[in-house]
Amino acid sequence: MTTTSPPTAPAASEPGLFSPRLRAMTVGSVALISLLAFEALAVGTAMPTVARSLDGLALYGIAFGGPFAIGVLAMVASGIWCDARGPRVPMWHGLVWFVLGLVIAGSATTMGVLVAGRIVQGFGSGLLSVALYVIVGQAYPEVLHRRIFAAFAAAWVVPSLVGPALAGLIVEYFGWRWVFLAVPVVAVPAVLLIHPGLRAVGGATITALPVGAAARIGWACGAGVSAALLHVGGQQHGGTAVGLVALALAGLLVCAPRLLPAGFLRAGRGLPTVVGLRGLASAAFVGAEVVIPLMLSRERGLSPTAAGLVLTTGAVAWSVGSWVQGRMPAPRSRATLPRAGLTCIAAGTAVVTLVVAPAVPVWVGILGWAGAGVGMGLLYPSLSVLTLELSAPGEQGRNSSSLQLGDSLFAATVLALTGAVLAAGAAPGPASYAGTLAVATGLAVLGVALAGRVVPGPAA
Repeated sequence: MTTTSPPTAPAASEPGLFSPRLRAMTVGSVALISLLAFEALAVGTAMPTVARSLDGLALYGIAFGGPFAIGVLAMVASGIWCDARGPRVPMWHGLVWFVLGLVIAGSATTMGVLVAGRIVQGFGSGLLSVALYVIVGQAYPEVLHRRIFAAFAAAWVVPSLVGPALAGLIVEYFGWRWVFLAVPVVAVPAVLLIHPGLRAVGGATITALPVGAAARIGWACGAGVSAALLHVGGQQHGGTAVGLVALALAGLLVCAPRLLPAGFLRAGRGLPTVVGLRGLASAAFVGAEVVIPLMLSRERGLSPTAAGLVLTTGAVAWSVGSWVQGRMPAPRSRATLPRAGLTCIAAGTAVVTLVVAPAVPVWVGILGWAGAGVGMGLLYPSLSVLTLELSAPGEQGRNSSSLQLGDSLFAATVLALTGAVLAAGAAPGPASYAGTLAVATGLAVLGVALAGRVVPGPAA
């Protein structure tokens, strides 16, 4: 595991993201990230119409849980694959599975076929997401890592602003099938833009599979099934929900630590803490994000559109934070940006909690959520950069998959538990909103306390 010092600012002679050598790869990578994000967000908008059209309400939960579960397996497999053969092969396989799944889903005549397409699509998304991280590590100079990951963050934010509305227009005027069928038209050219640059990275030489690869695949299957149960359980009520969520959490506690860096549970210094902070931040932000529109609608009388615009403020602020961290001088300590980001998330979420009280103006909560968004923008790219810095060349795939797994599994767990809390009573009230937001704040505060441990050595 490498322990190099943080990169210095790029010199004038060093290439930029849009230099001739990197321009096509940057455009293709950002476009592909945007498409993955758009599809993830658009499906949520289209799925109620899909379920009605195909008479498939009984399979509604698995239409989301299935792709999430197979994505866990795909991320682990992609990490192993990238370390053994380089990112080119998993990239192309990911594209094929992703496009095939979209075509199957878009042409489905029954809900079962659509779910099968969604699962195939989810497998391709998992392969692609990890391969893109490894491509960054191998194709981009280290001084550009913070900027390209900031571009990736922006590529997620833009679909979050326009994706649901665009998907709604597509469903209304062209039909739900085009939410799936239109994406391959752009996905294939995006990968073709990336392909020429992949010649500069490792790929053709076949090496032995990493030690323990088969066991990791097995544990990934267990974690994927547990993640699916968690997702489905979070949509149930009463004893069924409690039983499924409890079973899923037990499965994750057994399987997930075996897929994450050694020392993860005890917040070991270096990579284990980097992965842990990504999970804590994701859980804190998502846990608050699902509560805010409900709270503002029920307690403060905001329309769904107005409540959604509050979330948009956080998304825009996330993009701003990503832009800032990509252009500021490299901090002296690896812990600086993660600590600053988590502090903003904790403070912003705490401010949002105040809006539960009727005397506190709504604009206070909007400012708080903007602060949390800035924190995510500072944090996410910096943790991605740290993951590559702390990875030996043959471990970039494994560690990139661990980072994304931690993110996904933490968020899924908090979403399921938040849903269970909000559904526990006859109707959510101020106490349940304040409680869930307090938990989100606490997760971010825990991250602040652990941030110094990203440094492999004395605390920063």
